[in-house]
Amino acid sequence: MAAAQDVHVRICNQEIVKFDLEVKALIQDIRDCSGPLSALTELNTKVKEKFQQLRHRIQELEQSAKEQDKESEKQVLLQEVENHKKQMLSNQTSWRKANLTCKIAIDNLEKAELLQGGDLFRQRKTAKESLAQTSSAITESLMGISRMMSQQVQQSEEAMQTLVNSSRTILDANEEFKSMSGTIQLGRKLITKYNRRELTDKLLIFLALALFLATVLYILKKRLFPFL
Repeated sequence: MAAAQDVHVRICNQEIVKFDLEVKALIQDIRDCSGPLSALTELNTKVKEKFQQLRHRIQELEQSAKEQDKESEKQVLLQEVENHKKQMLSNQTSWRKANLTCKIAIDNLEKAELLQGGDLFRQRKTAKESLAQTSSAITESLMGISRMMSQQVQQSEEAMQTLVNSSRTILDANEEFKSMSGTIQLGRKLITKYNRRELTDKLLIFLALALFLATVLYILKKRLFPFL
């Protein structure tokens, strides 16, 4: 049971790191976003979903920490939970700053477009494409890390299932051993009882033989030596 719990804790930590990386990648996308507002709104929706998943995993880790038997392990996990919460708050602060920066940039670009016309629009388009390429490269790198961690999570889940199956096998073997122990104890009692019965039978046979011999000797004595 402890092994399965350790695997669950490890899975929680891996997924927390994965969601944290995904949140950071999306925040970077917001920093690089130059509009329109609909694109910013879509990015913010994705960030909210990732924060919700991250918060759920942190709560699971906290619950696992409270269920630990050893106080030392409990305190270590609670400290990890506290660090994850601080990191999440830091990400939320970065998210708000990125939104503010992005909105200011979008407003400034729109104002500049109105003042300078088409040249600024082309410059903005070029800058947007360059930023989009950079953002795409960063996002792809972070997503690659995320996929790697997902594979590790899957392997950990398989390991946990194997541990559960092994525990079930051990419990079944233990039940069979208890049953065999009962049978052995019963056999031992029967053998002990049989040995006692055999000793009693030998003693009775010996006494009967002694009585028989004594009777024969008495009869011979009376016939052969009647004067004695």
